[in-house]
Amino acid sequence: MNSKRLLILAAASALTLGGLSGCATPFKADVARFQQLPPAQGQSFTVMPGDQSLAGSLEFAHYADLVAHRLVQYGYTRAADPAAAQLVVSLDYGIDKGTQRVRYTGMGGRFGAGPFYDPFFYPGYYGGWRGWRGRYMMGWYDPFMWGPGFDDVDTYVVYQSQLSMSINRAGGERLFEGTAKAQSVSSKMTYLIPNLIDAIFTGFPGKNGEEIKLTVAPEPKG
Repeated sequence: MNSKRLLILAAASALTLGGLSGCATPFKADVARFQQLPPAQGQSFTVMPGDQSLAGSLEFAHYADLVAHRLVQYGYTRAADPAAAQLVVSLDYGIDKGTQRVRYTGMGGRFGAGPFYDPFFYPGYYGGWRGWRGRYMMGWYDPFMWGPGFDDVDTYVVYQSQLSMSINRAGGERLFEGTAKAQSVSSKMTYLIPNLIDAIFTGFPGKNGEEIKLTVAPEPKG
């Protein structure tokens, strides 16, 4: 089946169009899903770590609870006894050490008197928001595009975060595979992982072979 690409933009609070300093910045998430899940009819499930070193971790238990909450919303039942669960959900996540980036914010930019240059810039709609769609909004908006001054150069660190989730029958048959990846100027796991969980469950379970691009709301200040 051909992949279907959806462009969805998360609703974000008003951003100050200045430098990165003091500016809340959303991150883009790329989600891919492959699935042959039968309709939800209350099937029981348990959530297990993909990395067995996380077994018994309070951190993992927190994220497992978030995943379980979403599955219950979609009509599944969390098993009281994990050994008796009909479905086994495997969850894995992580974040890299970050990569330094450079942006040119002045009118001179990289292209002389041409437009602003930013490695995150995507051509398309960036002149304003186009209609509310719950938490997400259609169109592109790039918070890195604008900056003060003429021929200014800023450096910042971008982190790559990733979440992987699979669902198997208790007998081992694979029913769902999904990954969500994001680039962010935030490295806070307690912010990134819940947003990646939200991303992977947007329109869950989705169409087989579906790819979705998301821009997730910025981290709240304070």
